[in-house]
Amino acid sequence: MRQNLRDSREFQRVYRNGIRYDGVFITVFVVENDGLNHRLGVTASKKALGKAVQRNRAKRLLRETFRSNETSLRTLAKNYDWVLNAKAAVLSQKLNAPRQELEGIIERVGRQEQRDPLR
Repeated sequence: MRQNLRDSREFQRVYRNGIRYDGVFITVFVVENDGLNHRLGVTASKKALGKAVQRNRAKRLLRETFRSNETSLRTLAKNYDWVLNAKAAVLSQKLNAPRQELEGIIERVGRQEQRDPLR
């Protein structure tokens, strides 16, 4: 069962120690965790997205994007804490484009962990 990042200290730890991956729709921060599962945190800032309705839609879309990539996440050797930051471009998309972008980032994390373990 997947847990979510909830405490601001958990988010700050991922931001400080994690590796950043930028995309068109999302920015992803990843850091290895010692838990049994991947953990997810989602942010959608007022500055980037505006009104609460738009921020909530972006967060729902990113949570579903992460959930739909569970098979890709299982290919990773380790478990990670993931923080997905929504960008304004995500609002103009359905599920497919952000899902493919996150899948590409997961593959990059997998290649990175084969070469050199993440912090």
